[in-house]
Amino acid sequence: MFSDIQVAPSILSADFANLGRDVQMVADAGADWIHVDVMDGHFVPNLTIGPNHVKALKRVTDVPLDVHLMIDNPEVQVPWYLEAGADSVTVHIEACKDAAAIIQTIHDADAEAGISLNPETEVEALEECLALVDMILVMSVHPGFGGQSFIEETPAKIEAIVAMCKKANVSPRIEVDGGINAQTARLCVGAGADVLVAGSAIFNADDPAAALKGIRDAAD
Repeated sequence: MFSDIQVAPSILSADFANLGRDVQMVADAGADWIHVDVMDGHFVPNLTIGPNHVKALKRVTDVPLDVHLMIDNPEVQVPWYLEAGADSVTVHIEACKDAAAIIQTIHDADAEAGISLNPETEVEALEECLALVDMILVMSVHPGFGGQSFIEETPAKIEAIVAMCKKANVSPRIEVDGGINAQTARLCVGAGADVLVAGSAIFNADDPAAALKGIRDAAD
């Protein structure tokens, strides 16, 4: 696995009226990625943003954009986000008719490819993708809304995925998303995660830069 812990603030919890300002703020604070949660109102019960927002974010930051597609039809929409400038695109295994083909589309655009699984999805669903992806995203809440509580079983799930990867002799990044703060970050990193997505714990803090640093320090 990757040795350095990376922090990816999720703009789902940012101030959308001042999105450029908030993204620049966490970029200046040392964010490794900007996590962009795309929801379609079908795969998850919420509706957020689209490729035009990704295109706009590319104009205000050089921090790589980590686009997480919580959508029903990734086969159709993935090219939209690649064209908009996504540096990494993650799709859900539950939504893919042909995960390998989608991953190839992402790689053909010189972007990193990720696969995600929901809390109720067994880790075995990832087996066919382990050798294909750059990153595995473990949902530590039920996708759709920010500010949810961390699911306690998540570290055990991360450990199971890490074991699968070692058995397959592959080393994708292990990203975790949902309910991440200084305490849960430590648990996830201890289980094998190396990319931490944090939304409300950073953007809702009195000092977002200090909150980001606190998560990184706790994880390290």
